[in-house]
Amino acid sequence: MDAAKNVGIRKLLLLRYFELEGAGGLQGFAMRSWAMLRNRMLADPAFLFKIGTEIVIDSCCATFAEVQKRGKDFWNEFELYVADLLVGTVVNIALVGMLAPYARIGQPSISKGFIGRMQHAYMALPSSVFEAERPGCRFSLNQRLATYFYKGIMYGSVGFGCGIIGQGIANLIMTAKRSVNKSEHDVPVPPLLKSAALWGAFLAVSSNTRYQFVNLLERLVEASPLAKQVPPVALAFTVGVRFANNVYGGMQFVDWARLSGVQ
Repeated sequence: MDAAKNVGIRKLLLLRYFELEGAGGLQGFAMRSWAMLRNRMLADPAFLFKIGTEIVIDSCCATFAEVQKRGKDFWNEFELYVADLLVGTVVNIALVGMLAPYARIGQPSISKGFIGRMQHAYMALPSSVFEAERPGCRFSLNQRLATYFYKGIMYGSVGFGCGIIGQGIANLIMTAKRSVNKSEHDVPVPPLLKSAALWGAFLAVSSNTRYQFVNLLERLVEASPLAKQVPPVALAFTVGVRFANNVYGGMQFVDWARLSGVQ
């Protein structure tokens, strides 16, 4: 209430906050104590649903796609599959979270000088290329274009970091396994830095582009008269469009990995 009086909050956001906080339990606690989650839930109440949908669908689709692509070599390359799955789970949260709209409440403190100007420019960007404009939030074409490249850098950084961790774990497992039982069917241990670079490039280019359009399609459906009258329509569309996106993305990643010589 103090924030609403001091900085001004739209009535819709205030009512939505009371509704989400009133749910009690873990959600109510998170809404009170975790600003990053609270601001995204205020802008999009389906935010947690989208994250959960992304994790479940991606895990299932990744398993199916890799079995299909690797064929009889699946079990010989099982460590690679596990590494992809572990990294994918962490990445899914980042993929959804970094493009999710969030409620912009108040005026955050900004440093002076060059860093302050960079902070101001970043905070003026939309969360995604196609984020809808709201009262107090207007975005130019240049800002939307800048968002695509900025999010690409963020996605690439997440991909590279998760690739280092995920592939590093897989390489340790593979090395330990082969020190006990070597086989002529063993595939070469993938190069760590090259694998991480592949993850970074894939997220920066492919994932960034695909998820920008996923967000656009979800926004259009959520704003449609049908979805406003029957909210489950938007949730069902989210499941469908993210399922299609994950099937294509999972198969495309395996192709990228094989073409690059990483796997």
